[in-house]
Amino acid sequence: MSELTAKEDAADTSGAAAGNPNVWLSIRKLAARLSDWFSIQSIGMKALVLAVAVLIPVTGTYSFVLWQRQAAVAQQVKTMAGQSGGESLWTLDEAMPVVFGTGSVLGFLEQNTVERITVVYKPLMWNISERILLIESGGKQYAYYPSDMETKIFADKAVTASWGGKLVFIPRGELTATSLGMLEKLDERFAGARPQSEKDGWKAGVSGALSAALTLGLLGFLAFHLKGQFKSLRFIEPSQVHGSIGDLVGMDDIKKEVRQIKDQYERRAAYAEYGINKPFNVMFSGPAGTGKTKLASYLAKELNLPILFHSAVNLETGFVGGGANTLSRIVSMAKRRKRCIVFLDEAQDLFMKRGGNRKFDDDTQNMLLAILDGVRTKAEAEIIWIVASNFNSETMPMDEAMLRRFQMKVDFRLPNKEERRSIIEHYLSQRSEKVVNTLDMRHLVEVTEGRSPADLETIVNQAGITAVQAGELIDTETLMRAAERVMVGNVNTNTTKERERDRRIIAIHEWGHFLVDFELERKRAGSDWEKLQAEMKTIKISLKANPRNNALGFVFHKQGSNLLKTKSDIEHDVRVLLGGMANEELFFGEEGTTNGAHNDITRVTKLLHHAVAEMGMYRKTRLNFGALNESASRTVDDETRSIMELQSERLYSETKATLARLKPLTEHLAGKLMDQGEMSLKDALFEIRSFEAACFNFDSKVGLNGAAAQTPAPDAA
Repeated sequence: MSELTAKEDAADTSGAAAGNPNVWLSIRKLAARLSDWFSIQSIGMKALVLAVAVLIPVTGTYSFVLWQRQAAVAQQVKTMAGQSGGESLWTLDEAMPVVFGTGSVLGFLEQNTVERITVVYKPLMWNISERILLIESGGKQYAYYPSDMETKIFADKAVTASWGGKLVFIPRGELTATSLGMLEKLDERFAGARPQSEKDGWKAGVSGALSAALTLGLLGFLAFHLKGQFKSLRFIEPSQVHGSIGDLVGMDDIKKEVRQIKDQYERRAAYAEYGINKPFNVMFSGPAGTGKTKLASYLAKELNLPILFHSAVNLETGFVGGGANTLSRIVSMAKRRKRCIVFLDEAQDLFMKRGGNRKFDDDTQNMLLAILDGVRTKAEAEIIWIVASNFNSETMPMDEAMLRRFQMKVDFRLPNKEERRSIIEHYLSQRSEKVVNTLDMRHLVEVTEGRSPADLETIVNQAGITAVQAGELIDTETLMRAAERVMVGNVNTNTTKERERDRRIIAIHEWGHFLVDFELERKRAGSDWEKLQAEMKTIKISLKANPRNNALGFVFHKQGSNLLKTKSDIEHDVRVLLGGMANEELFFGEEGTTNGAHNDITRVTKLLHHAVAEMGMYRKTRLNFGALNESASRTVDDETRSIMELQSERLYSETKATLARLKPLTEHLAGKLMDQGEMSLKDALFEIRSFEAACFNFDSKVGLNGAAAQTPAPDAA
């Protein structure tokens, strides 16, 4: 229900590309999300993440230091290579014998005459080099494997020493097979005396790879959690909420309550002077689709507070402590934010009485009771807890301790007639260019009696979809078709298209409902057919199957406007429900009645139980015996059962007698309905007036009217 942006991440990305301020804002949002996630983790998880975070720079620094050392050695080799001039590509003299040198390299160079110094080198990793010195002196080549320190001194001395011009550098990869074989033997000889730079080569590589692996692993781990577990625990910033409380049409009384919460929060000090210093625990209750979530998001925007949306259904993990653990995480995130709103939706089960068989539910409720307690720390004083539910305190047993935690209660309701009109006009104004100018919404407003704002929005959206597919503008007929689609569901003619017997039974059944209601409304309207059409609740009679309630036909009607039901109203509702089966019995006999009246009989049973057991009707005393039965399964005592059966039989007989008088009219209407598939109220009334006018004229011709012939014939126009 909240009008939050559906593409928050995309908006953040586009904003980041716009300029540095937006980039900084995106970084701050990401940092806030990471901080929220970190605050809800266990101590072990926090320690693991911190350890990995510390290892990444440590291993990276270690690799960098080793590579710097090796780069220095490589630079020394490169410097010496530059001093060899054009003879740097000399080849190795394979005919001259090679012996192992003794002592230090510099000592040998100072004590002996040197003809040539050959440096055989090979790149190890990136900028790392290993080298073997072959010093030619006295017809022999003396092999040395200098250390890092010797290499540095050797490079420094080569600049001024006499032997500096006799240096020759040969890449190991350019040697012949014979020379390579000789060097392999030298490698075996110098295996234990390799320079530290070469020994550290693998360490630098492993350390660098470990640092990269830890970095990628940590980033992947955080990304997985941010998209998974943290997805359901995420604060929405006020800037991400679209719209404002002024966009809500109607329900001014409810918006006034929300503004009172805002005023009390903003002027806490002033209220505290009057002793009003309780925590901000707010309960939203009312039917689904009435705007509870939307109002919570708008309140967060007006107070400039981040809001966390979480469904209370997710607290029912089925494990002991599962829901309580989730609540603890939510509290940790809220404490870190200090000033915020926590919104728990669909929280009906949290208000149920404790002490059931499900221990994990009690744990969750006890945890929430502790959170919502009046005694709080200073860090929690500015956290607003809003718990929304669809419960009805009159029909559902509530936990008194939980209810006492909420000193602020906002009861949502369904919109009235004027509010429904305003809501529909509001949604139509958003697509005004695609709506016809002459739009009559009176019928639609009446049809949607008892529907929520969310249902009205769905109807307008469905009308838009239908208009797009038909390539036309939204008009009255389009809106009515959309209302039928939303309120009745998908219908089809294929289910009974080739089954003539079933179609006739359905037609007889549906006309039974209609004609019982028609007779009462006709008495109330007198001879005013326009008033009759306006007062009747029926909109359409159809032979199309409705998969939503497994009905092979339906009567589409609007809800009654009377909030209070009299005894007469209840009896009329029972007669209308029994009209379908009564008509079947009149036409096909008692053996021909079908199970199509199953839903009707169920509703009749509930209505009569409400009248007899709960309202005390048809009894000597007005007592509600149903209130004494606290168990989930209702039991009916013998007296109540006897009264219900007696009244049901009486009302059924009256219904059957009424329909018996209208049997010829029913036959006529059933034939018309089978031909057309469905009929509107206007069409049905036209057929009734035409049939009665024809019967009146026929009776007049054969002299059957008697005194009634003095009255004019019914107008079928």
